[in-house]
Amino acid sequence: MTERFRAGVALVLCAPSGTGKTTLVRRLAHEFPRFAFSISCTTRSPRPGEVDGRDYLFLSREKFVALREQGHFAEWAEVHGNLYGTPLLAARELLAAGRDLLFDIDVQGAAQLKNTLPQAKFVFLLPPSLAELKARLRGRGSETEESLARRLENAKKELAQASWFDFWIINDDLELAYQELVAVYRAISLAPGARSDFVTLLLQEWSS
Repeated sequence: MTERFRAGVALVLCAPSGTGKTTLVRRLAHEFPRFAFSISCTTRSPRPGEVDGRDYLFLSREKFVALREQGHFAEWAEVHGNLYGTPLLAARELLAAGRDLLFDIDVQGAAQLKNTLPQAKFVFLLPPSLAELKARLRGRGSETEESLARRLENAKKELAQASWFDFWIINDDLELAYQELVAVYRAISLAPGARSDFVTLLLQEWSS
């Protein structure tokens, strides 16, 4: 019953490529239907089967840049020549409605969210070792030595930013890492900030 008094929480998950982030995000979103995903904007063309307004909001580059200058995005990034961004107002409306938001983004986007959604909590997913990270990336069967070196260099830069995150999870064992992620989610859902209205209502009962 008290769940109706809980505000939405924003959980941000970052990790170097090959750490298992996508698997954990999908499982968490599947198990906890309270999570909502705001529809992102992008300047890339729709892929076969994608629908504007359902998968993405497809914008011209000029429109995207204009919105960005107006402070429209909670976070944005340029990937392979295309712009992507999360609308700030839509994110705030979902949180106000009690929905939780799960962000699967890079460190650059997370740094922006720290300013635009200060109530968000940030989780950094770590590989157990450099050797294991290399093995996982090679195990994909899609990495050349050049692309592997590039991903490892990016991972090093991302790890250098891990100190400002709220939680660290070492993905040595996928099941344990998932249970730790669930524990983080439950903990932030129980924080006073997520239930501040409930205390206010209880205090009002004393004066009524």
